[in-house]
Amino acid sequence: MSDTQTFLLDGEEIPFAPGQTVIQAALAAGHYIPHLCYHPEFKPHGSCKVCTVKVGNRTAASCTLPAQAGLEVESASDEMNDLRRTLVQMLFAEGNHFCPSCEKSGNCALQALGYDLGVMTAGFRHLFPDRPVDASHPDLLLDFNRCILCELCVRASCEVDGKCVFALSGRGIDKHLIVNAPSGRLEDTDVALTDKAVQVCPVGVILKKRVGFAQPIGARRYDASPISAQALADAPRAPAGDGRCAACEEAEEK
Repeated sequence: MSDTQTFLLDGEEIPFAPGQTVIQAALAAGHYIPHLCYHPEFKPHGSCKVCTVKVGNRTAASCTLPAQAGLEVESASDEMNDLRRTLVQMLFAEGNHFCPSCEKSGNCALQALGYDLGVMTAGFRHLFPDRPVDASHPDLLLDFNRCILCELCVRASCEVDGKCVFALSGRGIDKHLIVNAPSGRLEDTDVALTDKAVQVCPVGVILKKRVGFAQPIGARRYDASPISAQALADAPRAPAGDGRCAACEEAEEK
């Protein structure tokens, strides 16, 4: 145990294995850092910046920041959470997110993060973009109005499904999700219901047809417990009485 490397997260020692990022080590040790685009199955990307932490006098996305011995990281401060609330408010303002009528309500990571961070006001004038809805596929619907550009479906389709069905096009305010077909229509791609890309969308962009509201609102994932608790429940945890994370132990055994 004396050889275990650690860094400080809000004053607490966090053990880590070589190659882990700050957010990976934190979640494994039972410490939640708010995030949206981070997913343990994909290479970290740093798209949304919600997981931003402070290290010294600079900020960095904790999903791409390598864990290093002696690092002093600040995450749970008012300053960092104010920044996250602003980012979440921007995401709500940039798209069309009408939670009460959305099939993803209760299963939506953006909505759940807003609740978790205590977002109580709009913060910004909503843009109400006029984006298309692609209902061309027999089994899937794409509602581009809710896209937050997290690129989870892009990474899942390329890295797991091996299809690269989705991509982002444009820059700045014109950046948007597209599908890999000359027609631009989902029906002309080889996407399937079983694809990982269909499962990972954190908001209500990629929806399965004919199964709307099959699970009642009030009994959904984030209705049961907040997103912070869900993230920690899904992450590997160190055994009781042991300060090391499972990933650290595996690394030591190798």
